[in-house]
This record gives sequence, structure tokens and C-alpha cells, in this order.
Amino acid sequence: MPSPDSFTEVTFHYINGETESFEFPVTPEAFQEQLPVLLSQPCWTLNLFDQTVLIFTAQVIKVEVKPPLTELQGQGIFTDAQRVTALTRGAKV
Repeated sequence: MPSPDSFTEVTFHYINGETESFEFPVTPEAFQEQLPVLLSQPCWTLNLFDQTVLIFTAQVIKVEVKPPLTELQGQGIFTDAQRVTALTRGAKV
């Protein structure tokens, strides 16, 4: 059985407000290596066990990846960022 570290979960947020998540049988490091090529594609094809899903990247406004891709570095990449929610906004640390 593959370890949890050998999977990457990707959540797509679409411009119509819908979201859906998929699990890829690749390590986060392998997914990170493919990311520049994937982001340049107009369409991603995901072959599931029971169907094929086409995701048109022009309809995607945000992509979340778990676990985090900590090796990404460079301009426009902010490390140690934290999500602010209504519960944490303005809270004293």
C-alpha cells in the first residue's frame, strides 16, 4: 500500500464558485516539478477509475495543493504565510 507521502491532493476553485478535489498518486515533489508545464496547459485531463474529467484552466481561479510545495522559491512566492480568518483577524498573539 502506498504511503500518504506518495499522494498529492489538489483542490480546484472555479469562477462559478464550485470547488472539487482530486488525489494524484505522485509525491508533492514530483507534482511540483510538473507544475510549470501543467499551469501552461489550457486543459488538464484526469483519468479516474470510472470516468475522465477535463478541467479547463481558464475556468480555474485558485488551486490549493496539500501537502504544501515548500521547495517553491523565487519572485512572487511568500514562505511562512498564514491564512487569516474571521476568528483570527485582529486577535492578539
